[in-house]
Amino acid sequence: MPKLWNETIESHRTAVRAAILETTWKLVKQRGPLSVTMTQVAEGVGIGRATLYKYFPDVESILRAHHQRHVDQHLDELSKLARGPGTADERLHALLSHYARICHYRARHGSADLSALLHQSTDVTDAEERIHDLFTQMLDEAAAAGEVRTDIAASELADYCLHALSAAAKAPDDSATTRLVELTMRSLRADSQAS
Repeated sequence: MPKLWNETIESHRTAVRAAILETTWKLVKQRGPLSVTMTQVAEGVGIGRATLYKYFPDVESILRAHHQRHVDQHLDELSKLARGPGTADERLHALLSHYARICHYRARHGSADLSALLHQSTDVTDAEERIHDLFTQMLDEAAAAGEVRTDIAASELADYCLHALSAAAKAPDDSATTRLVELTMRSLRADSQAS
């Protein structure tokens, strides 16, 4: 096949896949994850069920793909902040702030059923490991710059940050999330080291 034809087919498949993901997500938000059928998804997208089944075997796999796309976007955003401009301290603060916002808003989207369904896969475990590695690298860099305490290993500090910032899920508003980030940053400071 000519290259242009291949690109056209691939872009069409990408557009159909994106439409499937978005339509399914809208239906799930309206009806709940256990109430959506493949027929409803196909009708919502404007494709036949046979076409839908060429892309996904069931609603759960569509939701997992949607979630994975969302997780990948978050990982990309976090990586850009860690590699971005500024001092190690500024980038660490940006990384912690963004992660806390992710935790804060994640708690407000979807039901407990949906969360249980999406957070049991190995893809989520892989993403958690990648986030931990990113935090560890950033903390190592900030420690080398004298901004972060060195009496505790960066990997342990990364665990601490991830757990502390997960409390943003229960924060009532953005101000509380910001205070949580500032508290976490203060506890990481080099002058916080135990003597």
